[in-house]
Amino acid sequence: MTINLIDLFIIIGYLLTILFIGLWVVRKDGHQTSSSYFLANRNLRWPIVGTALFASNISTIHLVGLAEGGYIHGLVIGNFEWMASFTLIVLALVFAPLYFRSQVTTLPEFLERRYSHVARTILAFMFVISALLMHIGISLYAGALVFEEFFGINVYASILIISVVTGIYTVVGGLKAVVVTETIQTVILLLGAVIVTMLALFKLPEVGINSWGAFMAATKDNQMSMLHTSNEQGFAWYSFLLGYPILGLWYWCSDQTIVQRTLGAKSELDAQQGALFAGLLKTLPVVLMVLPGVLAYVLFKDIIGDQATNTLPVLINELVPTGLRGFISAALLAALMSTIAAALNSAGTLMAMDIAPTFHPKISDAGQVRVGRVTVVVVMVLAMLWSTQGGRFGSIFEALNKMPAQFIAPPIAAVLLWGVFWQRGTRQAGVWTLALGFGGGLIVFLFDLGLEPLGGKQWITEGLNIPFMLQAWWLFCILSVFYFVVSLMTPPPSPEQLEGITWDHPLQVLTRGKITGIGDPRILSAMLLALMLILYLFLA
Repeated sequence: MTINLIDLFIIIGYLLTILFIGLWVVRKDGHQTSSSYFLANRNLRWPIVGTALFASNISTIHLVGLAEGGYIHGLVIGNFEWMASFTLIVLALVFAPLYFRSQVTTLPEFLERRYSHVARTILAFMFVISALLMHIGISLYAGALVFEEFFGINVYASILIISVVTGIYTVVGGLKAVVVTETIQTVILLLGAVIVTMLALFKLPEVGINSWGAFMAATKDNQMSMLHTSNEQGFAWYSFLLGYPILGLWYWCSDQTIVQRTLGAKSELDAQQGALFAGLLKTLPVVLMVLPGVLAYVLFKDIIGDQATNTLPVLINELVPTGLRGFISAALLAALMSTIAAALNSAGTLMAMDIAPTFHPKISDAGQVRVGRVTVVVVMVLAMLWSTQGGRFGSIFEALNKMPAQFIAPPIAAVLLWGVFWQRGTRQAGVWTLALGFGGGLIVFLFDLGLEPLGGKQWITEGLNIPFMLQAWWLFCILSVFYFVVSLMTPPPSPEQLEGITWDHPLQVLTRGKITGIGDPRILSAMLLALMLILYLFLA
């Protein structure tokens, strides 16, 4: 594919427009404090919170990887999207009220109140590493590959351009600039996905497919099914049921990139409703991003063949006319820039609010903003360098899920879940579970990476035949046992330490206070839960 001049103008115009909006937001707000820079003055309403959560998550990797997954495996890949809706319900009902009432700025700060300052520092370090390696570095590489495939733009040039534009408004504007641009980018992203999906559907009659039966006959076995019984590819229903909640507890309920949008909400209700709105938006990618991969198999399997990574480029090349192609490219940019900007701002927040005060306890408000901005620049540069090594991974989409499944998600899920529901959990248990889970999980990851010095084999996934999502589940179980044992062997926390940051019992999340109407988070959660069950029954 070569770039058309009209498409090029659209892409450049989009980049300049987003840059202008991001800088205009901060100029409009005037002088920035740490509260405005990191939390948008806690003034975000639920539609902004919800769209920002969605945009922070959806990246170019999703657009490319979900289409690729739909082409190879079918709708089962969509479980990564639909299962998120369930964990967003957990965020809304269980964690958002605790985060908002405690008025913390970061998740590590919340863990300090529950456990200790050491737990806060460990978690902040884990989050910065995950942001650099996964949210930014691999996303940059994947985005650069897409634009090289589409337009012949050099990978390094793409990385540099995207990094500079995103970095400028993130450094200058802070969270407010990020979420405002994310909201705009979400609309563009969804419009782009709708255009590709609709064009693919309109193409079906041209290849003789005029009925549902004809379409199903043209697909592979189980390609239109969300639930599989075979675990050959690690995508059986029980792998998702057991493993995804561990990933979800880490990503949707604790990762600073996500939680920061909830912490910036205007009210507790806005935080909860925003999370549920994001859960509703997460129903869309199955239709708008996975289904196009299935349609590509039906329409263009002779062109794509075994090169499944070309699924989205082929769809765009074969279906999208000039002008709209530039718009779709802008949508890809939107997804990429949203993810990178969110991770950059969160990394800056963690360094300024959690790590810097450890070494400089009397740091000023303005000093924290400076630290945040410098961190964004440093992390961006390091991520650019790391992104050039992205080719070492076999599958980028799998790597993004596999890394947290092995050394990030299990320890965080364990200390977070039991920390808010089991008041006997102690600071020693929290610190050592985080340290053991991160260190031990990192060893598991290295042995499962297929490195030549270690025999070039995935010792866990292939040797023990344990898919990465089930690895997350079993690591969580092991760490949970460790957490309980250490807690029972050490002195219990004082009631004052637990005030406002734990639940007395699990049912309290549903029974506290009177239901205020249809906008009550419990009613909205029930409606979203019912919708998800209906969707699963329809596509089982």
